[in-house]
Amino acid sequence: MIPYGRQEILAEDIEAVVAVLQSDFITQGPAVVQFEQALAKEVGAAQAVAFNSATSALHVACLALGLGAGDWLWTVPNTFVASANCALYCGAQVDFVDIDPRSYNMSVDALAEKLRWAEGAGKLPKVVIPVHFAGQSCQMSEIKALADQYGFALIEDASHAIGGRYLDQPIGACQYADITVFSFHPVKIITTAEGGVATCKSKQLADTLARLRSHGVTRDPSLISAEDEGGWYYEQIELGFNYRMSDLHAALGVSQLQRLSTYIERRHEIKQRYDALLADLPLTVPWQHPDSHSALHLYPIQLHDRAERRRVFDDLRQAGIGVNVHYIPVHTQPYYQKRGFAWGDFPQAEAYYQGAISLPMFPTLSAAQQDEVVMALQKALA
Repeated sequence: MIPYGRQEILAEDIEAVVAVLQSDFITQGPAVVQFEQALAKEVGAAQAVAFNSATSALHVACLALGLGAGDWLWTVPNTFVASANCALYCGAQVDFVDIDPRSYNMSVDALAEKLRWAEGAGKLPKVVIPVHFAGQSCQMSEIKALADQYGFALIEDASHAIGGRYLDQPIGACQYADITVFSFHPVKIITTAEGGVATCKSKQLADTLARLRSHGVTRDPSLISAEDEGGWYYEQIELGFNYRMSDLHAALGVSQLQRLSTYIERRHEIKQRYDALLADLPLTVPWQHPDSHSALHLYPIQLHDRAERRRVFDDLRQAGIGVNVHYIPVHTQPYYQKRGFAWGDFPQAEAYYQGAISLPMFPTLSAAQQDEVVMALQKALA
């Protein structure tokens, strides 16, 4: 089976993890700090805070921005459920903004229209989470202008987008967002096995993120109430969580990060070859916005005949091609339908989903494997 995505683990990755196993710290040690500093430098961020998953990072990012009961968070339906669930963890309400039919990202026009309605209805969001689907940045400069106009905070869900760029700046530098969140699941651009990172500009915000990932506990003398206590002393000053990344995961991340630019370059080579090989087939290849240099986490095609999607998908799987579909619109999930959402609420996301198939895309995909994918797809479409 040729999977739709897979990690590459080299000898140097294994050596990095073994070195931590043989050290004094396998968690809460120097490797996590090293990973945070290396990633912040890579993406041009002032601050980076590591978590045990991107979902944890999204949850804490929402809390750090003050999201809570009575507030609204908006995101897109075309994402994994975590982008919406993080609001519910905070006791807030969730709503969605439809996607652009070319980029499959949050539609700026749909967002602007919904904001005008929400202002009149008294339901403006406190936080909006644009999702950089498949590695391509949303139109963040335009979204930021709306954030300034209507007064909401921005969290970039860049789970797909480490190594990507927008307006020639690295995604994650937070030029337009309060916080950016990355994922390092094994199918992502680089991996820590499981893990995530939140980047931001503000040290105060980063300190809050770091405190919330570790039970809300601090030893900072400027924050604790007691005086002249011993070196053992700490205080819990808010309700936090155990969302820490271990040094084992961080060491793998430090090693993987050194190959990030190589992986992005290779993904673009694979995309260009797919674009050429698929040019004459009845499908649409992923469109790339000129303002964005995608990290190309996914290569999602759109079949022109949506009624054939299930058969084509099954034929590809039977041929040993591990295709997938990203994503079933969040608002159509049974849990969210119980919360009042329904099919028909966000037609662009639904139309995209009904024709979508993600083809294999990972740096070690060989030309022969890519040819096998294309030939199987040609046969299925015929």
